[in-house]
Amino acid sequence: MEKKHATSDVRQRILETADRLFYQHGLRAVGIDRIIAEADVAKMSLYKHFPSKDELILAVLKYREVQIQEFFGAAMHQHEKRMKSKLRAFFAALKDWSMSPGFRGCAFQNARVELADPNHPGTQFVREHKQRFQTFITGIIEESLGKGSAKAAPAINLLVEGVVVTSVIEGSPHALDVARDAALKMVENEKIV
Repeated sequence: MEKKHATSDVRQRILETADRLFYQHGLRAVGIDRIIAEADVAKMSLYKHFPSKDELILAVLKYREVQIQEFFGAAMHQHEKRMKSKLRAFFAALKDWSMSPGFRGCAFQNARVELADPNHPGTQFVREHKQRFQTFITGIIEESLGKGSAKAAPAINLLVEGVVVTSVIEGSPHALDVARDAALKMVENEKIV
């Protein structure tokens, strides 16, 4: 039992280190040797858990998705207490994330840009993640304003994807306020129709 616990600790340390380095520097710029050194693990340990860098990339994307879900769940819960609207709470959480130290945008957008191969397992996972994220946004809109307003979800999803990129380029969260206001206007228009 003790050995299994140590193995999972090593795997977790590799995942956390690779996630941090990939996010800070990019998938292709970070080599396996750097991950091994910073995670303080043996090369054999890394390859035991992740037989290739591509498998490590996929595992990191899966790990990142869980982290993002947990972040948004907690941040939205905090904001919703005073905002009384899940959609407003979502945009407040998005703004919190964009103002966090080391913010480099969406790890999934970044990964897709770097993974030129459309058949790479990471590319497929990014597509699936983005579909799940759009479903998440649709759920927020439906819960906040009813099913009729969910017609605006695809446009709001595009706003969110674009505003994350814009926030990185501008180095400012200002565009998030613009996107929030546009999203709220869209769902209000859908409610009226």
